[in-house]
Amino acid sequence: MQSFEGSAYGTLDHFELVDRDIPEPGARQVRIRVAAAALGFVDGLIIQGRYQYKPPLPYVPGGEIAGVVDAVGAEVHHLSAGDRVATWQFGGGLAEYTLAPADEVEPIPANLAFADAAAILLDYQTAQYALFGRGGVRAGETVLVAGAAGGVGAAAVQLAAKAGAYVIAAASTPEKRDRVRALGAQAAINSAGPDIRAEIKAAAPRGVVDVVVDPVGGPTFEALFRSLAKEGRHLVIGFAAGSIPALPANLALLKSAALIGVEIRHFLASRPAEARAARAALFEQVASGALAPPPLIPFPLVQAREALATASCRDKTGKVVVIQQPDALASDASRNS
Repeated sequence: MQSFEGSAYGTLDHFELVDRDIPEPGARQVRIRVAAAALGFVDGLIIQGRYQYKPPLPYVPGGEIAGVVDAVGAEVHHLSAGDRVATWQFGGGLAEYTLAPADEVEPIPANLAFADAAAILLDYQTAQYALFGRGGVRAGETVLVAGAAGGVGAAAVQLAAKAGAYVIAAASTPEKRDRVRALGAQAAINSAGPDIRAEIKAAAPRGVVDVVVDPVGGPTFEALFRSLAKEGRHLVIGFAAGSIPALPANLALLKSAALIGVEIRHFLASRPAEARAARAALFEQVASGALAPPPLIPFPLVQAREALATASCRDKTGKVVVIQQPDALASDASRNS
């Protein structure tokens, strides 16, 4: 099989496409024939050696994986060869086959394309956990979404709007702002403008916001926190801007506001049954059309290097997905119609 793997961290120069034997699953593992693997900001951090966890080498990127079960271990009884599944792992997806613990693999609906399943697997779950598990968003509240055209941001716009919140989406270009309005945002502001606080004040019904969904960090971080209402919540999801900002502690006191971390791995590990049910519900909502999947930026496996470089670009609009089976972009339902 072909596998895109690295012998060292630092740059993509250490990664190449190599031939490997097809792996055999352990007793509690399944082998997946990968149909699609989605890539995100974290993949670039891992490759650069800047992520807090360094997987053992050689390392195969791509943790948002969808495909077909190809073989099961001796102690696996709830999955069978031929099952359509998805899983989130610390890599392994940029290969024709990968292994995963059987209890971390879940079925996906027949009417959901593999590429869409991979693309929503992490971003949509992160957005849902942030909004409702950590932020406690309620109908009628005002929610500001930073990086609203990105993977987590676009999911948050949809989920918050469907929950009855008034959504203000911050995005850097007119095209991105048009897109987030189409996803349900009642207002869209320029995240690259000279005075984002003034834009928020003008867009918010009460001049302030109840919840900030922030996967960006960077130089606007403090301005967004200062835009909170009393008892507001600022959800810290990531630092796509590249820098980790600081915040004067007295602001939390003056606002009676909360700075809340959103760590999706903690949720998945500490409440696996709840996380599994939430993922299944998100799969069904996208499959039914209740939620829109992100626009896809597809690459073949032979262009894995280009795919990873694109995934690290902030200016892209869409989710990078490496396609490894020709039918990954279509659902079973559409193929059989």
